[in-house]
Amino acid sequence: MVLDSLGVGLLGSTTQVFQLALQHCQHMYASNDISAVYGRSQTRLSPTLAAFVNGVAVHSMDFDDTWHPATHPSGAVLPALLAVSDMLPSYSKPSGLDFLLAFNVGIEVQGRLMRFSNEAQNIPKRFHPPSVVGTLGSAAACARLLSLERTQCCHALAIAASLAGAPMANAATQTKPLHLGNAARLGLEAALLASRGLEANALVLDALPGVAGFSAFYEDYVPQPMHPPEDRNLCFLLENQDVAFKSFPAHLGMHWVAEAAGSVRELLVGPQGGSLSPHVVKEILLSVPPSKYINRPFPTSEHQARHSFQFSACSALLDGEVTSSSFSPAARQRPELHALLSLVRVEHAPDNPANFDRMYAEVHVTLVDGTVLQGRCDTFYGHWRHPLSADALRRKFRANAGAVLPEEQVEELLQAVEGLEQLENCTSLLSCLH
Repeated sequence: MVLDSLGVGLLGSTTQVFQLALQHCQHMYASNDISAVYGRSQTRLSPTLAAFVNGVAVHSMDFDDTWHPATHPSGAVLPALLAVSDMLPSYSKPSGLDFLLAFNVGIEVQGRLMRFSNEAQNIPKRFHPPSVVGTLGSAAACARLLSLERTQCCHALAIAASLAGAPMANAATQTKPLHLGNAARLGLEAALLASRGLEANALVLDALPGVAGFSAFYEDYVPQPMHPPEDRNLCFLLENQDVAFKSFPAHLGMHWVAEAAGSVRELLVGPQGGSLSPHVVKEILLSVPPSKYINRPFPTSEHQARHSFQFSACSALLDGEVTSSSFSPAARQRPELHALLSLVRVEHAPDNPANFDRMYAEVHVTLVDGTVLQGRCDTFYGHWRHPLSADALRRKFRANAGAVLPEEQVEELLQAVEGLEQLENCTSLLSCLH
């Protein structure tokens, strides 16, 4: 997860939304020249602003990991921890194990909170989950790395709850990546404020009668007692519930429909490939879960295309796959793509919920001669039930990081991450990003 998040963050540092966020921080806030910025070796920002822009980078292409219940766990936590590690003096840099423990604490808090709500199990409608649980995950991770006392940790989480939340209406816009940036930044700020003695309602994550605590975000939130840290039977959620890693930069739901459409294309043109003419197609029927913000018949921007079942299906039918280049202006504006988009119809079967653990996608293509070809995907390659191999993750990292860093630095960063458990301190990891 650390390796993947670094790779997509480095690649994300090439995007316009990242550049806008970086310019905002450089021009509007005084920099303390402490913390590194992804893909900008000569740039330093204050720790909180570095956490912000690096969080924006991670989610700027929707290429980061996704968990169940639905959230993007790494992008809210890793940028904050790297910023804190840069901030700490050289004699107290965290060890690799301390860094990984803090990272896992940040992921764990997100997963535990979402498992206290049935609403959180499904693709969201109200709040973007990373802006909610990600903010608290960042606060928890930073509190651990800063070695805050237990009472301070409670206050850090409570402060973070008051800094959390962003509406789903900004999905598929340039503002959505700011949700991850703010989660990383505000969680770090919450931990720093708590370390200075700022107090909040330490019971905000409990069931508070007559007043909304965390239930303000998830109305059916019912917290349960958790095992104390000294319980030997305690295990991290990641030990039983892995994450999904994406093979192309788009909303996770697109990976089901792209794989199903790719199998239909193979039936149309054969395993050796070839061109597909829209003139032979009469209709394209997509059977997908009901989720309004990823049902976009004619996306008009890069970010809308990354959140469009229709775009992903038609791109895969034309090209056999969806890649980073599929979202370029030239690819999005192809006449043959728009011809296929005009033939798409969407249906929602009652057994296909908007849930990343239970959904599926079917693509039915009816040709002008009456032939009907069908493809179905229940579990795409990269889902936690069918995970990417270690070699595939390394290839993804090298491709992403290599778009920004020289090959030698990419390999140094890869080695630092894979040897993180053995590092006495994180200086070598941080130096790879400076």
